[in-house]
Amino acid sequence: QLQLVESGGGLVQPGGSLTLSCAASGFTLDYYAIDWFRHVPEKDREGVSCISPSGGITNYADSVNGRFTISRDNAKNTVYLQMNSLKPEDTAVYYCAAVRPPAGRDLCYYYGIDYWGKGTLVTVSS
Repeated sequence: QLQLVESGGGLVQPGGSLTLSCAASGFTLDYYAIDWFRHVPEKDREGVSCISPSGGITNYADSVNGRFTISRDNAKNTVYLQMNSLKPEDTAVYYCAAVRPPAGRDLCYYYGIDYWGKGTLVTVSS
């Protein structure tokens, strides 16, 4: 079964840190860019960060730039999102998603998703 599974969410105080993981099973992430999205009810889903298949290209939303770091370990078939200096407005369900760029190109972008995870809840509150 092909799936992505997120983990690492939870409750954290403002200013704290969490690391989310996105593990793939049933397929290798080597050829896939990985995106992190987040969603809050009654708001549009937001692309938070993405990383290219090699890890050489990354992108961050302005709202998280400088606080979040995306990385990947293809040997472990896992992508991480290190989140520091968390704010209450970071509270959301975080989803990872896999997208395979065409012709083996080393890109990342937030559309054309091939696989979605089911999400993990991050709550930032005192």
